[in-house]
Amino acid sequence: MHAVLGALVPVFLVIALGAALKRGLLPEASHWIALERLTYFVLFPALLVVSISRADLGEVAVVDVSTALLGAIFTVSALLTVLRRPICRVFGLAGPSYTSLFQGSVRWNTYIALAVSGALAGSKGLAVAAVGLAVMIPVLNAISVVVLARHGENGGATNRLLLQLARNPFIWSCIAGTLINAFDVPIPSVLVDFGDILGRASLALGLLVVGAGLRLGDLRRPRMATWFTCLAKLLIMPTLAVGIGVALGLQEIDLLIVAVGASVPSAPNGYVLARQMGGDAPLLAEMLTVQTILAAATMPAVIALVTLIAHL
Repeated sequence: MHAVLGALVPVFLVIALGAALKRGLLPEASHWIALERLTYFVLFPALLVVSISRADLGEVAVVDVSTALLGAIFTVSALLTVLRRPICRVFGLAGPSYTSLFQGSVRWNTYIALAVSGALAGSKGLAVAAVGLAVMIPVLNAISVVVLARHGENGGATNRLLLQLARNPFIWSCIAGTLINAFDVPIPSVLVDFGDILGRASLALGLLVVGAGLRLGDLRRPRMATWFTCLAKLLIMPTLAVGIGVALGLQEIDLLIVAVGASVPSAPNGYVLARQMGGDAPLLAEMLTVQTILAAATMPAVIALVTLIAHL
C-alpha cells in the first residue's frame, strides 16, 4: 500500500495544484483553454506516438491485456446501451445528458493512467500501458462519437460523426505509433528526442488542466447520475477488467496495469467532445470532478487488492 500511495499521491498533488492555480495565479478561463488545446492537439499526441512506437512489447501479453481492457469496455457499453431507456427514466436524463453518463462510465483518463503506470512499474509498466493506449483510445473515441452523434443535440449528423473521427488526434497518434512499432520504422533520433520532450510536458500540463477543470461547487449536491458513473467507472469497470485478466492468466505487471487503466476516472477530453457535439458538458464536468476526487481513495484500494492477487 505504501508503494501504491507513493505513486498516486504525486499525481493527485499535481491535479490539486491545477485546481489551486485556476483559483489563484491563473484565474482566466482563456489561459486554460489554450493549455487544453495545446495538450490535446500537440503534446499528448506526441506522447502517444513516442510511447507506443518505443514500447518493448516482447514481454507484454498484448492479446490478453487488450482482451481484458476491451472486454470490460464493451460489457459496460453494451449494458448502458441496452438499459438506456430505464436509465434515462430513473435519472430523468434527456439524450445529451445520457451521452455524458455514457462517457463518464467508460472513458479513461490517460494522463493519470500513464503517470501512475510509470511510477508503479517503470518502463515495463509504460509498455503495458502503451498497449492499453493503442487499443482503448481509438475504440473509446469512436464509441463516444457514435453515442454523441446518435443522442446529442446534433444527433443523427453522420457527416459530423465522420468529421470528428477523422479529426481526432488521439486516434491518428495511436495508429501512427502502432505502425512505427509494428514495422520497426527508423525514426531519426532528433525527432524521437523532440517528441519525447513534448510528451513529457504533456503529462504535467495534462494533470494541471484536469485540476483546473474541477468544478468544486458541484460537490455540494452531485446528481444521482454522477454517483452512478462513479460506481460504473471506479468499481464495476476495474472489477470486470481484472476478472477477465485473471481468467486469461495475466500476472504481476500486466494485471497491475490493467487494473490501473480500468480504475482511473473518466477522461477530461470527453468534456471537449461533449461541447463540440451537443452533449451535456456541465453534467460531465460534475462527473469528472467527483470521480477524480473519489479515485484518490478507490484507485489505491483497487491496485493494492490486485497486487495482493498477483502475488498469491
